[in-house]
Amino acid sequence: MGRFSRAELSDALHHYGAHVDRCSASGDWRPFADLFTVDVEYIEHAYGILHGREAVRSWIVDVMAPFPQMRLTHAWEAYDEENGAIVVGIDNVLDHPTEPGVEFGFINVSRMTYAGDGLFSVQEDVYNPARDAPRVVGEWLRAGGKLLCQPRLRMKHVFVTPPVKVVGQAT
Repeated sequence: MGRFSRAELSDALHHYGAHVDRCSASGDWRPFADLFTVDVEYIEHAYGILHGREAVRSWIVDVMAPFPQMRLTHAWEAYDEENGAIVVGIDNVLDHPTEPGVEFGFINVSRMTYAGDGLFSVQEDVYNPARDAPRVVGEWLRAGGKLLCQPRLRMKHVFVTPPVKVVGQAT
């Protein structure tokens, strides 16, 4: 058996979700970093590896600045009690500006290592925002959504899916 029970991991994830909900509702993402240990390693596949709580704070504030109201909802979760880890599917959601209940979103998968006392020591986000975000944000903007500012950060790692050649297809 691991250091933390499934119940403690579940409580930590619910605390994480409630904390993120408050960030989204207020538009202030600075408290997001307080979910992590001072020496957290945050592996962000598009923006790079962040070392330390204050690096996470700076990154999340800048990356969420254009749309601080974005919600991050948990679509599913899996627990690894032996390693003190949680894997969760997170929907990145922008609500339709005029039609309640209509959402624009894309999913990412995050693996978090729990350190105790409501804090996580590692988070790794796996997704492709270069592919998914422009489509979703574009649809939201066409529906009347408004960015609060221009994006402040550029992705360091952009994943491009090459075109697939279909056997027998003329080139």
